[in-house]
Amino acid sequence: MRLGDAEYVAALDETMEILRRWAWEGRTDGWYKSLSEALKAEGHHVHYRGSIISHLLADACRRDSKGPRPMLSAIVILKETGRPAGQFFELAGGAPFHRTAADWTWEQERARVFERYRER
Repeated sequence: MRLGDAEYVAALDETMEILRRWAWEGRTDGWYKSLSEALKAEGHHVHYRGSIISHLLADACRRDSKGPRPMLSAIVILKETGRPAGQFFELAGGAPFHRTAADWTWEQERARVFERYRER
């Protein structure tokens, strides 16, 4: 699988479906490994510690969350820390998200994701 190829786009589509379902369910145990396993069950082999999963999550955010909308990948966390990986925070601080306010937290972002998808 390579960034942008047909296999990647199919994995991205599936990532979006999985994350939206988790958000609707209000899952707080959406670990990177769980996402990797869910993708594997659908025929997409993406290691939970590889670079592809980071790219999929970033692209899912960019596709789903423009500007002030909540960042969908806020619900994916490291099992060891219970927080997203550093790549999430890097993405959050840049365009188009600009989550740089001193009082911004990923917990608030996650709550906004849950709220958005439960309303659907």
